[in-house]
Amino acid sequence: MSDAQAWNEETIVENRMIKQLQKLGYTYVHGPELDQERSSTLEIILKGRLREALKRFNPWLNDNNLNKVMREISHIDGTSLMDANQHFHELLINHLSVKQDLGSGLKNQTVQIIDFNDIENNDFLITNQFSYTYANETIRPDIMVYVNGLPLVVIECKSPTLPPEDQIGQGVKQLRRYQQQHEPLFYYNQFMIATSNDRARVGTIGAKVQHYASWKEPYPLSVEDVGDNPTPQDILTTGILDKKRLFDLILNFVVYEQEGGRVIKKMGRYQQYRAVNKAAERILNGEHPQERGGIVWATQGSGKSLSMVFLSMKLRRHAELGNPVIVVVTDRQDLDQQITNTFRSCGFPNPQQAESVDELQTLLQQGPGATVMTLVQKFQTDDEKDYPLLTSSENVIVLVDESHRSQYSSLAMNMRVGLPNATYIGFTGTPIDKEDKSTVRTFGTYIDKYPIEKAVEDGATVPIYYEARLVDLHVQGESIDTLFERFFRDYSDEDKERIKQKYVTEEALTASPKRLRHVVLDMIEHYEQYIEPNGFKAQIVSVSREAAVEYKKLLDELSDYESAVIISGGHNDPEEMRQYALTRTEEKQLIERFKKPLDDDPLAFLIVCDKLLTGFDAPIEQVMYLDKPLKEHNLLQAIARTNRTYDKKSHGLIVDYYGVSKFLEEALGIFHEEDVKGAMHHVDEEMPRLEQRHRQAMRFFDYINKEDYEACIKVLEPEDVRNKFDTAFKKFSESMDMIMPSPRAKPYVDDLKWLGKVRKLAKSRYHVDDGAMDISDCGGKVRELIEEYVYASTPEVLVEPVNILTNQFDEKLDELKSPEAKAAEMEHAIKHEIRVKLDENPVKYTSIKERLEELIEKRKERQMTIEELLEELHAFREELINMDEESQQYGLASPEQLPFYQLLEQELPSEAEQESVKDLTEIVTEIIQDHAVIDWTDKEDVKREMRKVLKKHLRPTAIPNGQVESIARRLIELGEVHYKK
Repeated sequence: MSDAQAWNEETIVENRMIKQLQKLGYTYVHGPELDQERSSTLEIILKGRLREALKRFNPWLNDNNLNKVMREISHIDGTSLMDANQHFHELLINHLSVKQDLGSGLKNQTVQIIDFNDIENNDFLITNQFSYTYANETIRPDIMVYVNGLPLVVIECKSPTLPPEDQIGQGVKQLRRYQQQHEPLFYYNQFMIATSNDRARVGTIGAKVQHYASWKEPYPLSVEDVGDNPTPQDILTTGILDKKRLFDLILNFVVYEQEGGRVIKKMGRYQQYRAVNKAAERILNGEHPQERGGIVWATQGSGKSLSMVFLSMKLRRHAELGNPVIVVVTDRQDLDQQITNTFRSCGFPNPQQAESVDELQTLLQQGPGATVMTLVQKFQTDDEKDYPLLTSSENVIVLVDESHRSQYSSLAMNMRVGLPNATYIGFTGTPIDKEDKSTVRTFGTYIDKYPIEKAVEDGATVPIYYEARLVDLHVQGESIDTLFERFFRDYSDEDKERIKQKYVTEEALTASPKRLRHVVLDMIEHYEQYIEPNGFKAQIVSVSREAAVEYKKLLDELSDYESAVIISGGHNDPEEMRQYALTRTEEKQLIERFKKPLDDDPLAFLIVCDKLLTGFDAPIEQVMYLDKPLKEHNLLQAIARTNRTYDKKSHGLIVDYYGVSKFLEEALGIFHEEDVKGAMHHVDEEMPRLEQRHRQAMRFFDYINKEDYEACIKVLEPEDVRNKFDTAFKKFSESMDMIMPSPRAKPYVDDLKWLGKVRKLAKSRYHVDDGAMDISDCGGKVRELIEEYVYASTPEVLVEPVNILTNQFDEKLDELKSPEAKAAEMEHAIKHEIRVKLDENPVKYTSIKERLEELIEKRKERQMTIEELLEELHAFREELINMDEESQQYGLASPEQLPFYQLLEQELPSEAEQESVKDLTEIVTEIIQDHAVIDWTDKEDVKREMRKVLKKHLRPTAIPNGQVESIARRLIELGEVHYKK
């Protein structure tokens, strides 16, 4: 790192945050000074501080139990990092227990680890430059936040002098690397922060960069309260590291959600934190139920269901609410199921789903602490009977999802008769109509708004683009008129008009077989060209159930894509329709299949009529093919199916075959303009950005002959230039990916292909394997275009670099004309070989790497000619080729033993004889092979036993005693590479 960069990172970013945290009441201790509080850099917890806190919160704890609690906290068990992290979070918020006699016999007693009630009773510490060692790796995070000796927050600072698009990316990359290098440190982690002062984001373990979120508002403070001209880092620090807010987040805004067979840790975003706290405040402070209620509008896809979970968790913990009854009401079965699943998968205690009218009435009379999920339809009663009073308690909070839709019927009235003193909070994904007074009358005023444009700006949702691909209905209509006249020529004009009005409807025209065939052919072509290459899926919305079935038949006939119909069944359905009526389990299985990546499950199209237009959450869906006249809320709800974020998804797309644009204008017109600003974009709106991004990518080669590929590749030799070019190219290809359905992209296609070729050649030349110069991260259709061009025009470009150890490499070298190009090719090929093989033999390859770096430095300082450099590089290559023969020089039984020999040789005193090192190598490799059962690398008990035996044989040798533990670990790591089974 350069001095300027260090100055920026440490002074502008790291020191600024430390000073701000000190103002927030944290104690700062420089890392090296804290070392005296632990026995070695292997220790993660500051045990003295933890012990003191445990005694302070639990003065009754005897020494034996205190030691037990210390052991349980410092030895967290888990089958994976996520499992261990979840286990610790549960200990933190739900406490652990020990058996102790406090005067009334031996009983389980609860042990508090953090005093959440008296914040200042806890020990808040920040430190920097603190080292942690694990498995022979040492990491040094920039800032650590300790509470009661436990490392709860890790902060990585990056220099604001880096390119803006790299600042957070590099910080997150570092944090992900730390998680791989030192898992136990992250058992205790609540969240992580990547910051450059100008940019700051927060994320949880396992999260990729796109899942790290900004914290735009430090609720309940305003941005102005943070200080004069606060930076995003200042706002985030105040917003989530203020002591009270830190505890609030840990207690109420962290969940572990099951998704597709794996657990994902999620933390509330700033808008969820704000809305939930505003709602809780209103519930706590309102003088009567009507004053406590209100509406939370959170744009579709921005986490409404999770907000309901967070609010429910928070209300449960407020002692003054006395463990309220929480009722979650929806008006659709799929929504009811989705929200119930969200509550269950987040570990919410015992949410009960009402299966019938009678069961709902029973559940609502259980008393405090119940959580009941129900459809509003279950509030029905026989016509003759009045709905019964279920409870007059004010300690009932009803959370109503999609509150604008169904809450004014007799069912809603029954709900209020049964629960007359309940507090009602309405959640909606679409704003309230300008003319809609009943929603406000029913629930109260807005508690919080999170509009569409804001959600897109924050990256909580992706923008939605609209494209019309209309089939000319009038032509179809004319042909039908002609046929109609022919068939009914014997009828009077009045009879013909009556028949026409009854049967020749717009729905009939829309569902006519000839038109549907035309639409399906176009749809297949569109999906094949623009959606499938990116790995996304599609939803078709049809005008009727019969049309949905027809779509399915046509897709089966005209394509190889797998599709499924999800429609409601009718009692009088003919046999053909009945086969499409699914049970709830079958429907659920299809939806789960649809949510999986295309590579894992080929179900590409879901065809619906009314179902799955609201409350259906499948982030992999990018396009909705709309062939139905949806209006108002229903239209806005439906199009929002495409706005969920997903890896490499830059936008959602509505392809309109019906002509809903007039309904869309009407739908947007019924809301306040600021609420729906940016709801939909026409594809052509991306054009100015495309032009700008095209210029940014092409400017790297402004004064270079575009036909001279050697010169163009030379431009990209410096790593920093390559990274900047890479970012510019990705942005250009992202815009092209959006525009390419439109002919307006055509003028840029040749340049896209040309840039893709240069990028691929640069990857081959400079052996970039970390994805930075690869095109696999481009949009699929852009990638196909580039690859088609690259392979057609430059067959010599290889997908992978040529192995430096083969004769093929000599042939490739001969093709290069200049000695500079040959030296560059050899240098990058040797670096590539070192990167690939470093784990196999760290001692040898680290030595080669250091010598190579020294050589390159000499060439940079003009201490050697290009010919001398080439000669040295050839010598390096020979050394790499002869690595296998080296083991024979030492008389080793197999080449696999060489790295073990060289590691031991490095650690033993220089006077150690070759024969004794060889004997020790034989013993070590024999121990590892004897213990190497199937899948041993995943079995901690096997590795523990192996380490024990290795240490027993290493101690009598000349290896210093303090090094035995770390050498045993390094030997096992080598064993994982060479003796994996």
